[in-house]
Amino acid sequence: MLPADPIAGTGSAVPVTCDAGPDADSNPGSGADPGAGAPADSGADGHGEDTMDLRLPDELIAFVAEEETGSDGSRRTGHETTQPSVSRTATRDTSSLSALTVRAEDVLLDRVADWGPIDTSAGVFHLVPARIERDLPLVSRWMNDPAAEEFWELSGPPSVTEDHMRAQLTGDGRSLPCIGVLDGTPMSYWEVYRADLDPLARHYPARPHDTGLHLLVGAVADRGRGLGGLLLRAVADLVLARRPSCARVIAEPDIRNTPSIAAFLTAGFRFSAEVDLPAKRAALMVRDRSLRHVL
Repeated sequence: MLPADPIAGTGSAVPVTCDAGPDADSNPGSGADPGAGAPADSGADGHGEDTMDLRLPDELIAFVAEEETGSDGSRRTGHETTQPSVSRTATRDTSSLSALTVRAEDVLLDRVADWGPIDTSAGVFHLVPARIERDLPLVSRWMNDPAAEEFWELSGPPSVTEDHMRAQLTGDGRSLPCIGVLDGTPMSYWEVYRADLDPLARHYPARPHDTGLHLLVGAVADRGRGLGGLLLRAVADLVLARRPSCARVIAEPDIRNTPSIAAFLTAGFRFSAEVDLPAKRAALMVRDRSLRHVL
């Protein structure tokens, strides 16, 4: 999705906001810059360009068909093929989502809720799917920080952030908002999205299963400490480990957001090109599976 920019955690006093969602093609997923940036038009926030003529992937159709019928063609009831996960049941409220939406997220992003925690030099980090009733007050406060407001463009009453998050949670599963929890403390907002199914794909040579990231380091105390680059590298490596079909992790921070771009470079992303998106001029950042042990 075209959303946000990372600024906080790059060693700069400016908060890391990573453009990865709404800002690029519309306002998210997912903004403009990953840290304090606004997401680009990814359709996650419901504002802007999200009219890509997409059909459900064959893998999703096959998955749903398998769920609905047994091998003998009979209809299944109450059968769940997804492995239960403590993180999923404890951190993600699915009461307002249809079964199809949950399955879509499972298929399109390979069950983010089940990716599990990762060890980093800053502590144990866990990417937890967002839940509006639990996380909205915190995320809305982060979005109203001046550093985040400039790029994410989600400042204002909590309803602004709620609409942005809910559009992803009730969408077709191509973008998922998450909370970054470091040693048990929520400290960042993330959007993981299918860049190849996002309006962003109109603006660069997308490849199947390209996965995009947006990051906002929320707490002021966590900015300027190098956490942006550290966590971006950890999460990008996690994406490549958990999504074997994905060969590249993509981001599109606002070209003006130099702390965000610096964070991506520190994380092993390479600068690929400048891209003109509807809401910004972005730096297309790419982390290649083939180069992850080199950069």
